[in-house]
Amino acid sequence: MRIDYPPSLKSLLQELERLPGIGPKSALRIAIFLLNQPKEAIERLIQALQRVKEQLKLCRRCFNYAEGELCAICQDESRDSSLICVVEDPMDVVVIENAGIYQGLYHVLHGVISPIEGIGPEDLRINELIDRLNNEPIREVILALSPTTEGEATSTYIARLIRPFGIKVTQLAMGLPVGGSLDYADQLTIMRALEGRREV
Repeated sequence: MRIDYPPSLKSLLQELERLPGIGPKSALRIAIFLLNQPKEAIERLIQALQRVKEQLKLCRRCFNYAEGELCAICQDESRDSSLICVVEDPMDVVVIENAGIYQGLYHVLHGVISPIEGIGPEDLRINELIDRLNNEPIREVILALSPTTEGEATSTYIARLIRPFGIKVTQLAMGLPVGGSLDYADQLTIMRALEGRREV
């Protein structure tokens, strides 16, 4: 038997359940936690959400999140600008950065090719990657997409586009299970996958 919550709580639960990884029980736990917080804490949370929504945009170079024209990584002149690591989403940038071994730049696709979901190459930031290869002195592109069917198809598609440039194209190696997701891998696994990358 499903409990009939008050309309305001029901509405909050519905919104929380829309978040990734949040089911009905987690949504209720979060809602109860929020209800027990002082009004000031809730107002700070609301302001933080509004601020991030207003101030965060996409880096014009790599499409990671940024508060200015360029993200902090693209602005960092100590990084190896001849190396681009192609990832699915900004969360993957965080995962690789936390491993502490990669010192190049990134390119965030914001998805992978998925005909079932109606996502084609034109829906991703692939054309912008090709523009970078035309305009920046890149020596290697690392394809760091999750080893799912969609991730593999996207990697193959991108590798085919890059081949005429004569740029080395590599892919993350051992340590990432087939069908696994990059954002669930631990730091050591990411480190080994980067170190053992293979040419495509």
